[in-house]
Amino acid sequence: MTPQRVTLITLGTDDMNRARNFYAALGWTPHPSSQDEVTFYQMHGALLGLFGRAALAKDQGRPGAELGTGAMTLAQNFADRADVDAAWQAALDAGATALKAPEEVFWGGYSGYYADPDGHVWEIAHNPFWPLAEDGSLTLPSPK
Repeated sequence: MTPQRVTLITLGTDDMNRARNFYAALGWTPHPSSQDEVTFYQMHGALLGLFGRAALAKDQGRPGAELGTGAMTLAQNFADRADVDAAWQAALDAGATALKAPEEVFWGGYSGYYADPDGHVWEIAHNPFWPLAEDGSLTLPSPK
């Protein structure tokens, strides 16, 4: 059996400087262990990494493979709708592509989607049924 966790999410990028500049504009700070070819961001209990798309394909044992995006979504939950709107504007100002502006959604929350400069899709949301801890971490509440 393997543990139920994710410790590192790696996003392939076609332009490391552009990707770093995008996340810097969102206020993210690279970890000091970052290098020219890889950038790490410490998150709550996990890391987000940026790695050249071609190098990532080679590392996966698939040199020359065309690595795509969009088949998965990364998500950030926020404490309220105003924080979602602020995150949306910050992403657009940083160079994100708008996919769906934040709006009320069928499940009772408020969310929108954007793509980073490499096409990685991010959802930004406020879910009134999923309260966030003071540090922004999320633990799903038990069903009633």
